Amino acid sequence: MKKTIVWFRQDLRLHDNHALCAACAKGEIIPIFILDDNDRKLGGASKWWLHHSLSALKQSLGGLVLRRGDPLSIIQSLIHEAKADGVYWNRGYEPHIVQRDTEIKSTLSNNGFDVQSFNGSVVREPWETKTGSGGPYKVYTPFWKNNLAAGIPAAILNPKIELATIDNLGENLTDWNLLPTNPNWSKDWNALWTPGEAGAIARLNSFLQEDIKGYGELRNRPDLPNISRLSPHIHFGEISPRYICEKAYARKTKIANYTNDIDKFVAEVGWRDFANHLLFNFPDIPVKNWKPAFDVYPWRESKADLQAWQKGLTGYPMVDAGMRELWHTGYMHNRIRMLVGSFLVKHLQLHWSHGEAWFWDTLLDADLANNTTSWQWISGSGADAAPYFRIFNPISQGPKFDPKGLYVRKWCPELSELPNNLIHRPHEATTIELKAARIKLGKTYPHPIVDHKQARIAALAGYEEVKIAQAAKTA
Repeated sequence: MKKTIVWFRQDLRLHDNHALCAACAKGEIIPIFILDDNDRKLGGASKWWLHHSLSALKQSLGGLVLRRGDPLSIIQSLIHEAKADGVYWNRGYEPHIVQRDTEIKSTLSNNGFDVQSFNGSVVREPWETKTGSGGPYKVYTPFWKNNLAAGIPAAILNPKIELATIDNLGENLTDWNLLPTNPNWSKDWNALWTPGEAGAIARLNSFLQEDIKGYGELRNRPDLPNISRLSPHIHFGEISPRYICEKAYARKTKIANYTNDIDKFVAEVGWRDFANHLLFNFPDIPVKNWKPAFDVYPWRESKADLQAWQKGLTGYPMVDAGMRELWHTGYMHNRIRMLVGSFLVKHLQLHWSHGEAWFWDTLLDADLANNTTSWQWISGSGADAAPYFRIFNPISQGPKFDPKGLYVRKWCPELSELPNNLIHRPHEATTIELKAARIKLGKTYPHPIVDHKQARIAALAGYEEVKIAQAAKTA
């Protein structure tokens, strides 16, 4: 019987897994996950999720080989040990992964092995969606319209799995030390998250059953539950975008009133495809401004301001609540991600790479394509970017999206006794009002580290330099 190695990566699931299904159709499989030390070092939050996701996958498969090191060397050794005939995997689109996989496929194929890769993480491959002129898309809306017009492929069913027997199962998951200790800052996360394929499917079903109603508008409200919270599951491939879209559209056929909400939700899934499309076609996005004119922007350097932002001590409650939510849960509401991102690059004028690095370490869903694309978008330097003059007001965003202050009160409890009209602007409260709420500005809660109006003027002045640079380039 033929034996095929299935190399799991960011596709830690059984359903809609093309590499797994193709291998199972041939015969016995040898599932393996390789911790590649040449990859960008995982952030602490991602390590926690990966540990639990691999544990869940091993249980679902009935076994999983775990090894750490150079993938080509490990796969070659495993082929010899198990007398395997080939290697199958689902593709990734990060620049170093594309290069690595191309070299591995070439080497193994030249040695006579059956090597195949498949689409496992996007609706359509990044090279399949093209503009009328044959190039990549640079704007999201026409990109996603093109994908929808082409149709979303159906998800495939779970395969029948037969595991091959091998003597060396590799390393123990616990020996990888992915879980935090001394201190265990993730001790409360088990009550918040259920990593793994079963948890992903359960979360999708719950969202489509209960929280999809009103999603089109209410997804902007961090004080309400109308969000999917699927992003970590999607990043680790515990659920596929094709499966998500299929289940969402099935729900839409049952309840017509949800049509607009479901279409908006599916469009949000499409943004992740767009991010991978950009990363594949413009591989310098993680390290360079997509718009070179932004190289002249007068970024500041301030370790103190960066740390205040990271710790949720900026003196702007909505910003601080978001940063504290991130630290305590490994997650941040998408509306708040835009707000804290805008605050970092526009109010503090700190380079977007500082924010990208912090999110990489603290987000459970830290994803190179989505993270860098989104940070460049909010900075104005990326594709389909937010207009440079769009500077989120960290004060007025509060009453608009957290009208009763529930989100701020949850994550900034020192402000909880302020009335609704002051919860988002404690620095405007009178001495009497602050005393009544038991707040001492500068002690129990910080003064704003920057004045909003002055910061906006400074940011716009910086963007004027970018406009001048752009004009000179096109002149």
